[in-house]
Amino acid sequence: MTVTNKRKPSGIAARLRSAAVDTRPLAVPDYRRVLIGQGASIIGTMLTEVAVPVQIYSMSHSSMYVGLAGLAGFVPIVVFGLYGGAIADAVDRRLLSLCSSFVTWAVTILLLAQTLLGIGSEVLLLALVAVQGAAFATSSSARGAIIPRIVPRELVPAANTLQFTVSNIGQILGPLIAGVLVALPHGFAYAYGADVLLFTASLYATFRLPSIKPAGKAVKAGARAVFEGLRFIGGNPVLLMSFAVDIAAMVLAMPKALFPQAAATHFHGGIGLLYSAVAIGSLLAGVCSGWISRVRRQGVALALAVVGWAIFIALAGFTRALWLTVALLMLAGAADLVSSVYRQTILQTYAPDEMRGRMQGVFTVVVAGGPRLGDLRAGAMAAATTFSVAWSGSAVLCIVLVLVGSVAVRPFWRYDAHAAHEVHTARDAHEAGAAHDARDASTPHAESLTPRGEP
Repeated sequence: MTVTNKRKPSGIAARLRSAAVDTRPLAVPDYRRVLIGQGASIIGTMLTEVAVPVQIYSMSHSSMYVGLAGLAGFVPIVVFGLYGGAIADAVDRRLLSLCSSFVTWAVTILLLAQTLLGIGSEVLLLALVAVQGAAFATSSSARGAIIPRIVPRELVPAANTLQFTVSNIGQILGPLIAGVLVALPHGFAYAYGADVLLFTASLYATFRLPSIKPAGKAVKAGARAVFEGLRFIGGNPVLLMSFAVDIAAMVLAMPKALFPQAAATHFHGGIGLLYSAVAIGSLLAGVCSGWISRVRRQGVALALAVVGWAIFIALAGFTRALWLTVALLMLAGAADLVSSVYRQTILQTYAPDEMRGRMQGVFTVVVAGGPRLGDLRAGAMAAATTFSVAWSGSAVLCIVLVLVGSVAVRPFWRYDAHAAHEVHTARDAHEAGAAHDARDASTPHAESLTPRGEP
């Protein structure tokens, strides 16, 4: 038999294919359903995330009140993100995600009701944001721990990239649609109503998942489990620094709370473009993200991506042309996609399964809570100083802190994803072998299987 050597594809076409988004995780039916449900829910969620601050600003005419909406969501996200992660390590993650998502859906119905009834209360809106934040944090802790269980480990970066790409599509369409809807008579009602309908798809996708109980040793949900998770992070510089750089990016370089003021006083419109610009950039980066899985030095890549985000945000704060601000926010979004994929991948592959719920809980606190602290910071700074200082000043500080901190924490700066994968694969094999030996030791030998007292 003659063996024919297949030539490795080369040329421009091959390079384009290697750079294109990796779609292999779509072959997994459960992952495919989750992705579709997430895409629909993100569009609806963004409708609400735009409608709430715009509605608050229309009633109060103050960016400080918009910042308080971030604080109202932050506290529940911290509490329920951490505790929800501990619960996700102790119960069926599918069931936990389904129940908490149902609460989020119910709160959106209440947002629609308060608009239809014309209550016009900032306090009520803040209270509903708080409840929604608690439910979101719990469901996010469960969903993030599900992904490594339904796709092979080597496809986790590609799965995360697809998720972020689909999320970015929703974060583009949602604000653009919201910008049109909120300008209409009764527009807030249209936005909340559409969110109610779209979120139903996410509930259905979660319902179709199989039971996903935590693997490994049993964990009892409670304060002790939460502290065990925090202690695990504190003892691992790679994980600790991955969270730290994201906190810096979201708290110091997140200008979202200033978008309503920018649209009203600087650009006289364009609220939908401002809210969707970051997601547009992330989507474009996701389309040509095939290279992301091939990077070994993920700590360096994460740090540089966060620095890129902060640089573009800082520059956007100095412009007074809408098109230039949107363009810079798009570049920031491209950097954000890269940082998000590496941050999530490091977290999901570095921690053992029995810790993943708690790791995702902390991740939710940082990713969802960080921007809310950033909203509060931006709103307070805008009220105390100037618009440009609030937008760009702290972004410059973010650049300095991330660069200095990343280089100083050597395990993070030297983190090699391929070497870590080999270590964790060996660890998993050792743990599986130990569990097998323990089962063998606890199983009676064949001659002793007959109960005593019987022939």
